[in-house]
Amino acid sequence: MAQPSVLTNAPPKTRRSDFSPLLREVKEAGLLERRTAAYVIAISINVVCFAAVCAGVAILGNSWWTLFLAVPLALFATRAAFFGHDAGHQQISSSRRVHDVIQLLHANLLLGMSAGWWNDKHNRHHANPNHTDKDPDVGEGVMVWTLEQAEGRTGLHGWLSRNQAWLFFPLLTLEGLNLKVAGVLFLWQRRKTVAARRELGLIAANTILATAGLLLVMSPGKAAIFIVIFQMLFGLHLGSVFAPNHKGMEMPNPEDTERWGHLEKQVLTSRNVNGGLVVDWMMGGLNYQIEHHLFPNMPRANLRYAVPMVRAYCEKVGVPYRSTGVVDSYVEALRYLHEVGAELRDEQALSREAAKVAAENAAEASKDKTSV
Repeated sequence: MAQPSVLTNAPPKTRRSDFSPLLREVKEAGLLERRTAAYVIAISINVVCFAAVCAGVAILGNSWWTLFLAVPLALFATRAAFFGHDAGHQQISSSRRVHDVIQLLHANLLLGMSAGWWNDKHNRHHANPNHTDKDPDVGEGVMVWTLEQAEGRTGLHGWLSRNQAWLFFPLLTLEGLNLKVAGVLFLWQRRKTVAARRELGLIAANTILATAGLLLVMSPGKAAIFIVIFQMLFGLHLGSVFAPNHKGMEMPNPEDTERWGHLEKQVLTSRNVNGGLVVDWMMGGLNYQIEHHLFPNMPRANLRYAVPMVRAYCEKVGVPYRSTGVVDSYVEALRYLHEVGAELRDEQALSREAAKVAAENAAEASKDKTSV
């Protein structure tokens, strides 16, 4: 089965660009130096905003208006997820212990997610982005990312694959819950370790405090609705940030893995999203996905300054650099997902046509027998 078209052309088979000149230029520019003070300010502001929304929930209490506060709560919760992500990449401080504490507080205690599970999954993604055998983000699941994964799917899975481009954003509303469940299952398998028990304890604390807090100020029905709205918006926002970064870009095969260097592996599989400071804030700096993948430990605020260097170097060595606007990034990602499901849709159409012809032939044969 042929792969759907992607938006870049792989470099010649002899290509294996030297990454060291670019790394040296970025280091000399000071872009890998920690910006701890900036992170302290940003995290503090987000904590205050998050706490202010929680206070608003307590003040409004058992009112239908309280449900609207699930919107800003999801917004600031996603910011917390970004800080947890940055801590996992050691972007904030020179101390690994500090990063571990930041991650545990933001992911486990504040969001009810597993920092350990996320690090394991995300590090594998960074090592081999868009590689179906090695990157868990493009493994076969509810959605499929290659024609090989879609082949032979029937029933509910087949229907999901045929229509996955249309279902993509609705399914993202479940992403927040999916991340939490996957993290708990990961930790439960390792529950005999101290680290896993610590994480499970923090997640349990999050669940108890959040549920009890809501039930203290509103009815069980309103509390349930609030939780559903929050989880849906949180998943949609977080998923919408990750969605345009890699979908529709190169999907390397084993041969590519052998001939590509670090530059090709990260640049060809990633897409940047343009849009200025507002987009930077809404996407947590991950709109500079190419630079983030090349330099995972680069502080978020420095990524935008690395763009001209990386773009110029890619042009110099002949490696395609993909950067597009917000709307176009989603269009390209959804178009790719639609192409992956095209063959299943064609197979379904052929099956329906064959069934129609068979039914017509049967009706004709029955009519002939009646005539005789």
